[in-house]
Amino acid sequence: MLITVSKQGDEGFGSLQAALDSIPRGHKSEVTIRIKPGVYEEKITVGPEAPPILLLGEDPQSTILSWSDNAHTLAPDGEPLGTFRSGTLNVFAENFTAENLTIRNTSGPGTGQAVAAFVDAGRAVFRRVSLLGDQDTLYTGCGKQYYHECYIEGDVDYIFGAATALFDRCHLHNKRSRGYITAASTPEGEPFGYVFLDCRITGAEGVSEVYLGRPWRPHAHVAFIRTQMDASIIGEGWHNWGQPDREQTSRYEEFSSSGPGANPAARAAWSRQLTDKEAAEYRVITVLDGWHPEGY
Repeated sequence: MLITVSKQGDEGFGSLQAALDSIPRGHKSEVTIRIKPGVYEEKITVGPEAPPILLLGEDPQSTILSWSDNAHTLAPDGEPLGTFRSGTLNVFAENFTAENLTIRNTSGPGTGQAVAAFVDAGRAVFRRVSLLGDQDTLYTGCGKQYYHECYIEGDVDYIFGAATALFDRCHLHNKRSRGYITAASTPEGEPFGYVFLDCRITGAEGVSEVYLGRPWRPHAHVAFIRTQMDASIIGEGWHNWGQPDREQTSRYEEFSSSGPGANPAARAAWSRQLTDKEAAEYRVITVLDGWHPEGY
């Protein structure tokens, strides 16, 4: 099933949410929603009853999903939305893919938590997607998630959540000094949390003292494998979130980091540098427990 969304209104639906809502209840086969170039200013939800969905844009520069809710935005009932209802794109479907587009939250710095993509799916794939925000840009709620050649920016905890998420050849960009890239809440017993393979980390001009991560929950797991890190990364690398006991249960790992931000000798003593043998286990099929994201 193919649906087209056009900002000009010359083809298919004028809004992405309207296109999603048009899918017949009980439809089971994959639905591709082709999104023509434009800025779509709307809050979007892909519900749990949705069939496999592919959102297909032209490219991240021309196909943009945009909204500006934050944790303090008032809902219709007069109560603040909170972090988990602030997302621009909210995904609850079992199988979801997005390609060649931008998802952004324009709430702005200093407004608190403001999610661009809230992903609480069984299996989710993002290819060549730009995720733009400040605090809490990307929420990875559950399931297995795969990000390929994506651009993700923010300042505080801008990748956070409990899912097993693999970031393959992605670009992470730090917008503010003394920030944190990840805030993992990996469940106890899960072998993998966040895994970054062959990624690149940059900072805006003058940005420094950014941490690779801090543990949102006690068993946080994050591994950076062969990642290029610029000078925005602080030597210590990892922060315990003011919870010294989490140093005993969190698993923070690196292998073959490079660039000015790679400083194994200065890293927090409770983090680890992986051996060649250990790093070899960090492959897509292993991290995602046998799942092959189609076309990876």
